[in-house]
Amino acid sequence: MSAGFLAGVDLSENALERARRAASHYIDLTSSNPTHQGLLFPPEILSEAAAAYWRARRYDPDPRGALSAREAICAYYAQRVPPLRLSPDQVFLTAGTSEAYGLLFALLADPGDNVIAPDVTYPLFEHLAAAHHIELRTYRLIEANAWAIDEDSLLAAADARTRAVLIISPHNPTGMIVQQPIAALERLGVPLICDEVFAEFTYRAAHTPPLAALHPDLPVFTLNGISKMFALPDLKLGWIALNAPAAQRFAARLELLNDLYLSANSLVQFMLPTLFARGWAFVEAMRARVREAMGLALAHLAQVPGGGAPRPPGGGVQGTPGGGGGGGGGLWPPGAGGAAWRWALRCRICPPPRGRPSPRRRVVTTCSRACWAAALARRKRSWCSTCSRTACWCTLATSTVARAART
Repeated sequence: MSAGFLAGVDLSENALERARRAASHYIDLTSSNPTHQGLLFPPEILSEAAAAYWRARRYDPDPRGALSAREAICAYYAQRVPPLRLSPDQVFLTAGTSEAYGLLFALLADPGDNVIAPDVTYPLFEHLAAAHHIELRTYRLIEANAWAIDEDSLLAAADARTRAVLIISPHNPTGMIVQQPIAALERLGVPLICDEVFAEFTYRAAHTPPLAALHPDLPVFTLNGISKMFALPDLKLGWIALNAPAAQRFAARLELLNDLYLSANSLVQFMLPTLFARGWAFVEAMRARVREAMGLALAHLAQVPGGGAPRPPGGGVQGTPGGGGGGGGGLWPPGAGGAAWRWALRCRICPPPRGRPSPRRRVVTTCSRACWAAALARRKRSWCSTCSRTACWCTLATSTVARAART
């Protein structure tokens, strides 16, 4: 009899994965990998950030991470709105936020305990909970109220063995941002784990408030990293920032846990201060591109027959258009039936994609400086789905959404 992680679970491909593999061409609207979208951090900054490391390379592992990197993280939180004041001793560097979750599940819960996460999310939490032999419970997000947290469902899910509540702000995939203290969290009084990897990518909201600043009396573990912020998922660097109540209760034990692996790469830790110092122009350009892409998607989705007028997300740009301030779940567009939808943007330089060509594909490019200026003023700008070259529409190029034949 097999035992251990996911023993006895059917791990064969589901229908959705089989359909994905069979598709001749599609664009994955759920992808949040920036390197797949042509969002590449300036290589000259990376080279500069790494150069000095090789001249004075010395391995002095610190279970909390390199001091210079932790100081840069503290400076980052000091300029957030509202500011979150931290000392370097309150920051732990990890090899990404997934590892950070694993460390915190081990830190906070014993087998049989439970943590509570939103019911609209990605499957990471289920697998981590199974790996640590803890129960994953869920609370609802209210679609009709801009995907706000349903406090009654949160309270109903908690019991004496609840060890933490997971908050994703901005939330993936709805775009919801927690902007005010939540009374139910204060009532529960358990530690909070806040994943804010999309904090720099807001849409209508001006800022993403650090949850630890909204709940200063609760233990709050803030998770972030360079994967989304600087589009550097391959460099694998994240962090856990503990506010004062969390540091007082848990920092000593978390230091021992992190010391078991010391997974964060020394080179990338060394580079982090330079990334913070010189990377913000790239972040702003990336923000502008993603906001314009969201605007483009909203404009086209509003024209889908039977789809209704989509509402933009109230907070982060990763919202799915369709419902209450953050968007609708399920398959898009509604009422599409068996039709296959292909989003066809391609510049004139790139060859057509392999497989059956999509009917009514429109190839767009910049036709003149005047057209470019006019398109930019109307926010009608997008990128080639193959090479990510910038493209704009002239007044005649009214549609770049192609509907394929029914399959």
